[in-house]
Amino acid sequence: MAFDNSPSPVTLSLDGKVALITGGSRGIGAATVRLFARAGARVCFSYRSATKQANDLMAECGGEDVCFGVRQQLDSAADGRALVNTAVERFGRLDALVVNHGVWPARDAGIDTMEDAQWQSTLDINLNSVFGLVQRAVAQMKLQSADAHGTRGHIVLIASTAAQRGEAFHADYAASKGALISLTKSLSSELAAEHIYVNCVAPGWVETEMSAPAINDPVTRKKIFATIPVGRVGKPEEIAGPVLFLCTPYAGFISGEVMNVNGGAVLVG
Repeated sequence: MAFDNSPSPVTLSLDGKVALITGGSRGIGAATVRLFARAGARVCFSYRSATKQANDLMAECGGEDVCFGVRQQLDSAADGRALVNTAVERFGRLDALVVNHGVWPARDAGIDTMEDAQWQSTLDINLNSVFGLVQRAVAQMKLQSADAHGTRGHIVLIASTAAQRGEAFHADYAASKGALISLTKSLSSELAAEHIYVNCVAPGWVETEMSAPAINDPVTRKKIFATIPVGRVGKPEEIAGPVLFLCTPYAGFISGEVMNVNGGAVLVG
Protein backbone atom coordinates (compact mmCIF):
# COMPACT_ATOMS: atom_id res chain seq x y z
CA MET A 1 0.00 0.00 0.00
CA ALA A 2 1.52 3.29 -1.11
CA PHE A 3 0.63 6.82 -0.07
CA ASP A 4 1.55 10.11 -1.73
CA ASN A 5 4.31 11.56 0.46
CA SER A 6 4.93 14.59 -1.73
CA PRO A 7 4.71 18.07 -0.11
CA SER A 8 1.43 18.81 -1.92
CA PRO A 9 -1.65 19.64 0.18
CA VAL A 10 -3.37 16.69 1.86
CA THR A 11 -6.77 15.86 0.40
CA LEU A 12 -9.43 13.37 1.39
CA SER A 13 -10.19 12.19 -2.12
CA LEU A 14 -12.79 9.72 -3.32
CA ASP A 15 -12.04 10.19 -7.01
CA GLY A 16 -13.39 7.29 -9.03
CA LYS A 17 -15.41 5.92 -6.15
CA VAL A 18 -19.16 5.30 -5.90
CA ALA A 19 -21.00 5.87 -2.63
CA LEU A 20 -24.52 5.10 -1.49
CA ILE A 21 -25.82 7.29 1.33
CA THR A 22 -29.22 6.55 2.83
CA GLY A 23 -31.46 9.31 4.15
CA GLY A 24 -29.52 11.77 2.04
CA SER A 25 -31.92 14.59 1.29
CA ARG A 26 -31.74 16.45 4.60
CA GLY A 27 -29.67 16.94 7.74
CA ILE A 28 -26.62 14.76 8.27
CA GLY A 29 -27.35 12.81 5.11
CA ALA A 30 -27.42 15.87 2.85
CA ALA A 31 -24.22 17.22 4.40
CA THR A 32 -22.58 13.85 3.73
CA VAL A 33 -23.79 13.77 0.13
CA ARG A 34 -22.34 17.23 -0.47
CA LEU A 35 -19.00 16.35 1.09
CA PHE A 36 -18.64 13.06 -0.78
CA ALA A 37 -19.47 14.80 -4.06
CA ARG A 38 -16.88 17.49 -3.33
CA ALA A 39 -14.37 14.72 -2.64
CA GLY A 40 -14.90 13.39 -6.16
CA ALA A 41 -17.28 10.48 -5.60
CA ARG A 42 -20.33 9.68 -7.63
CA VAL A 43 -23.12 9.52 -5.09
CA CYS A 44 -26.44 7.75 -4.99
CA PHE A 45 -28.65 8.75 -2.08
CA SER A 46 -32.07 7.74 -0.88
CA TYR A 47 -34.93 9.86 0.41
CA ARG A 48 -38.43 9.06 1.57
CA SER A 49 -40.59 12.11 0.92
CA ALA A 50 -38.46 15.26 0.60
CA THR A 51 -38.63 15.42 -3.20
CA LYS A 52 -37.84 19.11 -3.56
CA GLN A 53 -34.84 18.90 -1.24
CA ALA A 54 -33.59 15.84 -3.13
CA ASN A 55 -33.92 17.52 -6.51
CA ASP A 56 -32.19 20.65 -5.24
CA LEU A 57 -29.36 18.57 -3.82
CA MET A 58 -28.85 16.69 -7.08
CA ALA A 59 -28.62 19.97 -8.98
CA GLU A 60 -26.28 21.48 -6.41
CA CYS A 61 -23.91 18.51 -6.62
CA GLY A 62 -23.63 18.43 -10.41
CA GLY A 63 -26.71 16.68 -11.72
CA GLU A 64 -27.88 13.09 -12.01
CA ASP A 65 -24.73 11.87 -13.78
CA VAL A 66 -22.77 12.32 -10.57
CA CYS A 67 -25.41 12.63 -7.84
CA PHE A 68 -28.58 10.61 -8.12
CA GLY A 69 -31.47 10.59 -5.66
CA VAL A 70 -33.74 7.57 -5.27
CA ARG A 71 -37.13 7.76 -3.62
CA GLN A 72 -37.12 4.59 -1.54
CA GLN A 73 -38.93 3.58 1.61
CA LEU A 74 -36.55 1.69 3.92
CA ASP A 75 -38.49 -0.42 6.37
CA SER A 76 -37.54 -3.94 5.37
CA ALA A 77 -34.53 -5.97 4.30
CA ALA A 78 -36.00 -6.22 0.81
CA ASP A 79 -36.12 -2.41 0.59
CA GLY A 80 -32.44 -2.24 1.50
CA ARG A 81 -31.43 -4.77 -1.13
CA ALA A 82 -33.51 -2.97 -3.76
CA LEU A 83 -31.78 0.34 -3.04
CA VAL A 84 -28.30 -1.14 -3.41
CA ASN A 85 -29.36 -2.75 -6.68
CA THR A 86 -30.51 0.64 -7.96
CA ALA A 87 -27.21 2.29 -7.02
CA VAL A 88 -25.17 -0.41 -8.73
CA GLU A 89 -27.34 -0.29 -11.83
CA ARG A 90 -26.87 3.46 -11.96
CA PHE A 91 -23.12 3.72 -11.42
CA GLY A 92 -21.80 0.19 -12.06
CA ARG A 93 -20.18 -0.50 -8.70
CA LEU A 94 -20.24 0.36 -5.01
CA ASP A 95 -17.23 1.42 -2.95
CA ALA A 96 -18.83 2.98 0.12
CA LEU A 97 -22.11 2.47 1.93
CA VAL A 98 -23.18 5.04 4.52
CA VAL A 99 -26.26 3.95 6.45
CA ASN A 100 -27.63 7.23 7.74
CA HIS A 101 -31.42 6.90 7.58
CA GLY A 102 -33.43 6.33 10.71
CA VAL A 103 -36.42 7.32 12.78
CA TRP A 104 -36.59 8.74 16.31
CA PRO A 105 -40.18 8.87 17.57
CA ALA A 106 -40.32 12.24 19.29
CA ARG A 107 -43.06 11.40 21.79
CA ASP A 108 -41.84 9.91 25.06
CA ALA A 109 -43.11 6.36 25.55
CA GLY A 110 -42.46 4.32 28.64
CA ILE A 111 -41.73 0.66 28.06
CA ASP A 112 -44.95 -0.32 29.84
CA THR A 113 -47.07 1.79 27.50
CA MET A 114 -45.14 1.67 24.22
CA GLU A 115 -47.29 0.23 21.47
CA ASP A 116 -46.17 -2.83 19.56
CA ALA A 117 -46.52 -0.89 16.32
CA GLN A 118 -44.01 1.77 17.41
CA TRP A 119 -41.46 -0.79 18.55
CA GLN A 120 -41.77 -2.79 15.34
CA SER A 121 -41.70 0.25 13.05
CA THR A 122 -38.56 1.64 14.68
CA LEU A 123 -36.73 -1.67 14.37
CA ASP A 124 -37.95 -2.20 10.80
CA ILE A 125 -36.54 1.14 9.70
CA ASN A 126 -33.45 1.43 11.91
CA LEU A 127 -32.31 -2.19 11.84
CA ASN A 128 -34.09 -4.59 9.48
CA SER A 129 -33.53 -2.41 6.41
CA VAL A 130 -29.87 -2.13 7.42
CA PHE A 131 -29.53 -5.89 7.18
CA GLY A 132 -30.69 -5.79 3.57
CA LEU A 133 -28.47 -2.83 2.69
CA VAL A 134 -25.36 -4.40 4.16
CA GLN A 135 -26.10 -7.87 2.81
CA ARG A 136 -26.40 -6.70 -0.78
CA ALA A 137 -23.59 -4.15 -0.52
CA VAL A 138 -21.15 -6.75 0.79
CA ALA A 139 -22.09 -9.14 -1.99
CA GLN A 140 -21.34 -6.40 -4.54
CA MET A 141 -18.07 -5.37 -2.91
CA LYS A 142 -16.85 -8.97 -2.90
CA LEU A 143 -17.29 -9.04 -6.69
CA GLN A 144 -15.01 -6.05 -7.12
CA SER A 145 -11.23 -6.04 -7.32
CA ALA A 146 -9.33 -4.23 -4.59
CA ASP A 147 -8.19 -0.69 -5.34
CA ALA A 148 -4.61 0.59 -5.29
CA HIS A 149 -4.71 0.62 -1.48
CA GLY A 150 -5.94 -2.95 -1.26
CA THR A 151 -9.49 -1.96 -0.29
CA ARG A 152 -12.67 -3.43 -1.71
CA GLY A 153 -15.14 -1.29 0.22
CA HIS A 154 -16.08 0.78 3.24
CA ILE A 155 -19.27 0.60 5.27
CA VAL A 156 -20.16 3.26 7.85
CA LEU A 157 -23.19 2.79 10.06
CA ILE A 158 -24.62 5.83 11.84
CA ALA A 159 -25.57 4.94 15.42
CA SER A 160 -26.10 7.38 18.28
CA THR A 161 -25.01 8.36 21.75
CA ALA A 162 -28.24 6.67 22.83
CA ALA A 163 -26.81 3.38 21.54
CA GLN A 164 -24.16 3.49 24.26
CA ARG A 165 -25.88 5.23 27.19
CA GLY A 166 -29.46 4.26 26.48
CA GLU A 167 -32.31 6.76 26.37
CA ALA A 168 -35.21 6.66 28.80
CA PHE A 169 -38.64 6.64 27.16
CA HIS A 170 -37.01 5.91 23.80
CA ALA A 171 -36.02 2.29 24.34
CA ASP A 172 -36.98 1.37 20.78
CA TYR A 173 -34.56 3.89 19.30
CA ALA A 174 -31.72 3.11 21.69
CA ALA A 175 -32.10 -0.64 21.15
CA SER A 176 -32.08 -0.29 17.36
CA LYS A 177 -29.00 1.93 17.38
CA GLY A 178 -27.25 -0.26 19.95
CA ALA A 179 -27.74 -3.14 17.56
CA LEU A 180 -25.84 -1.19 14.90
CA ILE A 181 -22.83 -1.00 17.18
CA SER A 182 -22.92 -4.77 17.68
CA LEU A 183 -23.38 -5.20 13.94
CA THR A 184 -20.35 -3.01 13.29
CA LYS A 185 -18.14 -5.16 15.49
CA SER A 186 -19.50 -8.42 14.08
CA LEU A 187 -19.06 -7.33 10.47
CA SER A 188 -15.59 -5.99 11.11
CA SER A 189 -14.45 -9.38 12.37
CA GLU A 190 -16.14 -11.07 9.43
CA LEU A 191 -15.15 -8.76 6.59
CA ALA A 192 -11.76 -7.21 7.39
CA ALA A 193 -10.00 -10.18 5.82
CA GLU A 194 -12.02 -9.46 2.66
CA HIS A 195 -10.63 -5.90 2.72
CA ILE A 196 -14.08 -4.48 3.46
CA TYR A 197 -13.87 -2.17 6.45
CA VAL A 198 -16.87 -1.54 8.68
CA ASN A 199 -17.02 1.29 11.18
CA CYS A 200 -19.61 3.28 13.06
CA VAL A 201 -20.10 6.98 13.75
CA ALA A 202 -22.14 7.78 16.87
CA PRO A 203 -23.47 11.35 16.80
CA GLY A 204 -24.94 13.12 19.76
CA TRP A 205 -27.45 15.95 19.44
CA VAL A 206 -27.19 17.60 16.01
CA GLU A 207 -29.13 20.46 14.42
CA THR A 208 -31.52 18.59 12.12
CA GLU A 209 -35.22 18.64 11.34
CA MET A 210 -35.68 15.45 13.34
CA SER A 211 -34.12 16.90 16.50
CA ALA A 212 -35.51 20.45 16.13
CA PRO A 213 -38.64 19.96 18.29
CA ALA A 214 -36.57 18.78 21.25
CA ILE A 215 -33.77 21.31 20.80
CA ASN A 216 -36.20 24.21 20.45
CA ASP A 217 -38.24 23.33 23.52
CA PRO A 218 -36.83 25.48 26.38
CA VAL A 219 -37.10 22.78 29.05
CA THR A 220 -35.71 19.97 26.92
CA ARG A 221 -33.02 22.23 25.47
CA LYS A 222 -31.68 23.00 28.95
CA LYS A 223 -31.46 19.29 29.75
CA ILE A 224 -29.76 18.53 26.45
CA PHE A 225 -27.11 21.24 26.78
CA ALA A 226 -26.33 20.15 30.34
CA THR A 227 -25.06 16.83 28.98
CA ILE A 228 -22.73 18.28 26.31
CA PRO A 229 -19.33 19.46 27.60
CA VAL A 230 -18.62 21.67 24.57
CA GLY A 231 -21.84 23.57 25.35
CA ARG A 232 -23.66 23.27 22.03
CA VAL A 233 -25.22 20.79 19.67
CA GLY A 234 -23.40 19.66 16.56
CA LYS A 235 -23.76 20.71 12.96
CA PRO A 236 -24.46 18.16 10.21
CA GLU A 237 -21.12 18.91 8.55
CA GLU A 238 -19.34 17.93 11.76
CA ILE A 239 -20.75 14.42 11.39
CA ALA A 240 -20.19 14.23 7.64
CA GLY A 241 -16.46 14.95 8.00
CA PRO A 242 -15.64 11.89 10.12
CA VAL A 243 -17.82 9.73 7.85
CA LEU A 244 -15.82 10.89 4.83
CA PHE A 245 -12.53 10.20 6.59
CA LEU A 246 -13.60 6.64 7.37
CA CYS A 247 -14.13 6.00 3.64
CA THR A 248 -10.68 7.18 2.55
CA PRO A 249 -7.33 5.36 2.44
CA TYR A 250 -6.25 7.26 5.56
CA ALA A 251 -8.69 5.07 7.50
CA GLY A 252 -7.35 1.86 5.97
CA PHE A 253 -6.18 0.52 9.35
CA ILE A 254 -9.46 1.26 11.14
CA SER A 255 -12.14 -1.40 11.36
CA GLY A 256 -14.79 -2.13 13.97
CA GLU A 257 -14.42 1.31 15.52
CA VAL A 258 -17.20 3.38 17.09
CA MET A 259 -16.28 7.02 16.54
CA ASN A 260 -18.07 9.28 18.99
CA VAL A 261 -18.90 12.68 17.52
CA ASN A 262 -20.97 14.27 20.24
CA GLY A 263 -19.08 17.06 21.98
CA GLY A 264 -17.98 14.74 24.78
CA ALA A 265 -21.54 13.79 25.68
CA VAL A 266 -20.82 10.13 26.42
CA LEU A 267 -18.50 11.24 29.22
CA VAL A 268 -21.17 12.89 31.36
CA GLY A 269 -24.80 12.57 32.32
